[in-house]
Amino acid sequence: MTENKDIEEIFSKSVRSGRRTYFFDVRSTRAGDYYLTITESKRDFNDDGTPFYKKHKLYLYKEDFTNFKDALNEVSDYIIKEKGEEIISNTKRKTEKISGKKDTTETEEKPSTDFIEVNFDDLGDD
Repeated sequence: MTENKDIEEIFSKSVRSGRRTYFFDVRSTRAGDYYLTITESKRDFNDDGTPFYKKHKLYLYKEDFTNFKDALNEVSDYIIKEKGEEIISNTKRKTEKISGKKDTTETEEKPSTDFIEVNFDDLGDD
């Protein structure tokens, strides 16, 4: 008997922000309970100029939802209170040419206006 190692995806939302995409995925445990994975996927480039994606994943279980939401809301509220919602400066980065030589011109990464609002209050208080 072969066991299905694929974890069933129940519900998913994504948030795009510049070169990053955040995925909020509800998955099911073997026991049939749900948990949340939050994945940050960032596009980057190899030395030869071909793109690849760096991914970082967080697993969040129901017993941690309340503390996670409280901490996220507190930190978010603090940042908005201290610095407002305006973007103060854009990220500047240096790019390398495919030849391997450093390009000394800096490019500005413009903030994305294409986003989805995520309400962490919807995660529940189990």
